[in-house]
Amino acid sequence: MPGLEERFGTMVFSDKAMQAYLPKDVYTKLRATIDEGKPLDMDVANVVAHAMKEWAIARGATHYAHWFQPLSCITSEKHEAFLDPVGGGAAIEKFSGKELVQGEPDASSFPNGGLRATFEARGYTAWDPTSPAFIKDEVLCIPTAFCSYTGEALDKKTPLLRSMVAIDTQAKRVLELFGKRPRRVVPCVGDEQEYFLIKEEDYARRPDLVITGRTLFGAPPCKGQELEEHYFGAIRPTVNEFMKELDDELWALGIAAKTKHNEVAPAQHELAPVFTNANCAVDENLVIMEKMRTVASHHGLVCLQHEKPFEGINGSGKHNNWSLSADNANLLDPGDTPEENLQFLVFLSCVIAAVDEYQDLLRASVATCGNDHRLGANEAPPAIISIFLGDLLTECVQKIVNGEASVHASHGVLDLGADVLPKLQQDNSDRNRTSPFAFTGNKFEFRMPGSQVNVSDANMVLDTAVASELGRFADALEGVDAAEFGERALAYVKQSLTDHRRILFGGDGYSEAWHEEAERRGLANLPTTADALPSFITEKSLELFESMNVLSEAEVRSRYEVKLEKYDKRMNIEVRTMLRMARRTYLPQISAYATKIAKGLATVKSASPEAVMSSEQALLDKLLGGVTAISVAVDALAEVHDKAEALTDVAERACCYAHEVIPAMDDLRARVDAMEDVVARAYWPVPTYDDMLFYV
Repeated sequence: MPGLEERFGTMVFSDKAMQAYLPKDVYTKLRATIDEGKPLDMDVANVVAHAMKEWAIARGATHYAHWFQPLSCITSEKHEAFLDPVGGGAAIEKFSGKELVQGEPDASSFPNGGLRATFEARGYTAWDPTSPAFIKDEVLCIPTAFCSYTGEALDKKTPLLRSMVAIDTQAKRVLELFGKRPRRVVPCVGDEQEYFLIKEEDYARRPDLVITGRTLFGAPPCKGQELEEHYFGAIRPTVNEFMKELDDELWALGIAAKTKHNEVAPAQHELAPVFTNANCAVDENLVIMEKMRTVASHHGLVCLQHEKPFEGINGSGKHNNWSLSADNANLLDPGDTPEENLQFLVFLSCVIAAVDEYQDLLRASVATCGNDHRLGANEAPPAIISIFLGDLLTECVQKIVNGEASVHASHGVLDLGADVLPKLQQDNSDRNRTSPFAFTGNKFEFRMPGSQVNVSDANMVLDTAVASELGRFADALEGVDAAEFGERALAYVKQSLTDHRRILFGGDGYSEAWHEEAERRGLANLPTTADALPSFITEKSLELFESMNVLSEAEVRSRYEVKLEKYDKRMNIEVRTMLRMARRTYLPQISAYATKIAKGLATVKSASPEAVMSSEQALLDKLLGGVTAISVAVDALAEVHDKAEALTDVAERACCYAHEVIPAMDDLRARVDAMEDVVARAYWPVPTYDDMLFYV
């Protein structure tokens, strides 16, 4: 078998492949497009297309597809064969620059939030040369943006790319004030992907898992994660074979899958790749998720990527590690000298200000009905946004706010009264798993995104908000005399940290005391998707997106509508599944078991009237009471569901689902789950948590 170096990147049209297949002048022009955003003319595109086709066919590809990210949160692709008939029963292999650069899928068939009418079907995919093409299942997949005929973004990639332009523009303005002129400033991302693996046979017998991705019913397992034995534990042989194949698939695609291990919950695992720029990181994460699902089926397993597939144990997140890179120098890496640390503090304060100013928007960017079940318990952060800095950096911030820091004008040296920052090292303090936004040495870990979401939304919001704050700093300091710059910059940082220190918190995010304190501080507490999504369309949010040229008002409102509609539809599916399972799966089996117990009681009593059957009678009473309670809960859920479905306003419907339907669902679940410990194993109609989580 070839070594790792030989296997890596064999199925991606990487820089190495471009150098091998492209003429030198064409390669140079394509690199200028990728690295500097320079336009690519059609002559060059034609040469690139031909080279890409030759490379792909040599590796077994027969089709190509524009691979894009519609607002439905999945990836989409339409496969076109390279073959082109030429008559006489013959065909040639053909792929032109026009076919590479632009495609035309049906825009009206994808969610658009009112941007396109059904009869306005035309939409375009446009090649994104900054994310490399790759081969998947004999198909050359070309990452593309997706827009309407009139130019509105109908996807998640386009706004992310725009936000990266915004942060590049504003960060360069700030760095120029420090005498630096990098070629590019890019947000870099590494997404840790958590997931569960269960047996296919168990999955197939759980309609709730098949249809909704999570268990709508299920009593706690006899053993959960309380023994803390699964985290970093020995990996099951079946799972290890899955992980080995997954690594091979990802490495061939040039995805640097680096770390794999068992997570905290039984049957839960994690994969973490190496950092790359935010655009490629999102594309890679979407490929990782798809490959996980596909490879699992090769081993008799199913990969569950729902945020909370099992109640009462850890859910799955996608921890979004975010930093800023200027020509490969990390701008969130504290410097070795006090002078360098002033620049670090400027960028740090802008991130803090951005998270505080747009905390509600960040919460909305990760809002889904699945994530609502995950947030706030079992090592997932709460729905209240806060920032954890660690002890040493918190001390530094406090000194600045207290006026204990100064800049010596003669040397431009930052003086904190104690050598705190020069000694600041990565991982200088303990991690806080209850913090939604934690500084971890030279990056921020945004822990709120759920495992099945496309993190382009979260990164787009974060990039845009930070770009706005960097722009404010540049506006305030541009034109300041060099001799005064250090003191003025520190004064700006001090004021910013003072204004936004309410967002800093290092304690237990689960505690009731923090919820009360957060309310006193004026922090947003948006526990459900219905509560969070209106943050997208506030005047403040609209102004942010438009001022940074990331989203127009129409594009923002369309995303709000799509997210609301998706929430309502998912909730409708969950309720319908729950009602059907309660009526057709659980009630008949519980009633059948009650009938068996009743017949046994009658038989014994008829044979021996004096027999003591109190325990059997108590069991029968419990079963009959359970059947009644479940029936009442079914009727109550059906009634409130009908109420929600009758509402014509999608926002009102979402609120009804969040605050009235979900409590009714919880009640029905509790009634059914109470019977799981009562009904005999042979009569229980579905695999239990014990069955699914503790397989060999």
